[in-house]
Amino acid sequence: MANILVVDDELGIRDLLSEILNDEGHTVELAENAAQARAARQRMRPDLVLLDIWMPDTDGVTLLKEWATTSLLTMPVVMMSGHATIETAVEATKIGAHSFLEKPITMQKLLKAVEAGLSRNAPGSAAAAPPRKPGMAGVVPMMPVVELTVEAAMTGGQAIPAAVEMGPQARQMFELDKPLRDARDEFEKCYFEFHLAKEGGSMTRVAEKTGLERTHLYRKLKQLGVDLSRGKRSSASTA
Repeated sequence: MANILVVDDELGIRDLLSEILNDEGHTVELAENAAQARAARQRMRPDLVLLDIWMPDTDGVTLLKEWATTSLLTMPVVMMSGHATIETAVEATKIGAHSFLEKPITMQKLLKAVEAGLSRNAPGSAAAAPPRKPGMAGVVPMMPVVELTVEAAMTGGQAIPAAVEMGPQARQMFELDKPLRDARDEFEKCYFEFHLAKEGGSMTRVAEKTGLERTHLYRKLKQLGVDLSRGKRSSASTA
C-alpha cells in the first residue's frame, strides 16, 4: 500500500478522501493549505499527492510549479478542482501533473486515478506480474463460482440440503425446506462474507464488486448480522 498526501482546504473533501483511501489500506496524510503540504512533502515523502487547485494561500498549480522547479516533483500528482477550466488542467499537465479529477469526485474515478498514478512509478511493474505457465497464454483465470447442487431428493418430508462451493477450501450448506426470505437471507450473508474475506475487509471494494452504494451496503450487512471484522482477520491471518 502507498503513502498518499491529500491537499484540500475543504474539510469534507479531506475526510471523504481519507476514509476511502484508508479503507483501501493506504496511509493518508492531510493538509489544508500549501504550507502544510510543503511540510508533509518533506516529512513523509508521499508516493502520490491529491492536490486541490483552488486554495486560499497558494493555489495548487503554483505549488505544483514550485515542486517542479525545485526538483521535488518526484511523485505523481493528481490535481482536483470543481471550477478549473480546461486551460488550467492543460497547464497543470504540462508542468508535470499526472492527471486531473473534477469535483464532485466519485469513488470509482478516485480509485482509478490513484491506481494509475501509483502504477506509473512502480518499479518493474510489467515484470512484477507473475509469469504465465507454458500453454496458458490468453487464458483468463476463472473467478470463484457459487454453485448450488441438490445432493439428495426429498423423502418422507425431509429437507433437501444444498451445497455452495466458494473456492477450494470453502463450503456452505443450506437448508432449502424453509421460507424463501429466510433462505435468501442465509445466502446473502454467505455471499457478503465471501466478498469481505476476498477483499480483505475493504468495504470500498466490496461495494464496487457487489454494485451497492456504501451506505446501503453497511445497512445490509448490519441487517444480516455480518461480522465486519471477519474479512480483515482472514486477510491478516493469510499475510
